Amino acid sequence: MLGSQRPTKEAAVSFYTRKGDDGTTGLYFGGRVKKDGDAPEAYGTVDEAQAFLGLARAEAERGSELDELLLQIERDLYVLMAELATLPDNRHKLQADATLVTPRMLAFVEAKTDELSTRFTMPNEFVLPGQNRVSALLEVSRTVVRRAERRSIGVAAPDSSVIPYLNRLSSLLWAMARWQEGGAVPAKES
Repeated sequence: MLGSQRPTKEAAVSFYTRKGDDGTTGLYFGGRVKKDGDAPEAYGTVDEAQAFLGLARAEAERGSELDELLLQIERDLYVLMAELATLPDNRHKLQADATLVTPRMLAFVEAKTDELSTRFTMPNEFVLPGQNRVSALLEVSRTVVRRAERRSIGVAAPDSSVIPYLNRLSSLLWAMARWQEGGAVPAKES
């Protein structure tokens, strides 16, 4: 019977620590804060955006340009979350491109946005999401990234590239949605 089989003690793996039962969470490089604090709200919203990007990537053909681009963005968002989850006193421990958002990461997003924008005609009206599943998922991701940007403003260090990165990423996601649509459908048909 399925219900009577129990894993041996050696095979059991615990996915919970109980440390957060008091409403706090651990930060990168140490320290604990309330789960509803500014930093968990910021990196939690980035985590949500990353999950939506994963859903869009699940729709992409493996190894395609879209798949590879989304994978790069998802990896960059791990870096961004690490930075947001670090107390100011521990910022000196962050490593460029691994746990600290860098101008190089920002330049990649800008260059990719510029390149993709040459692949579609720029709409001259508001665009309604939903042309296809992938573009709709990219639009949802874009709106969550915008929320993450708003939530991160009070958390990111003044010299951080987090806010510019999120700001540019929302533009990239908009361009990616148009690219995946093969054009744009205006909000109002003439």
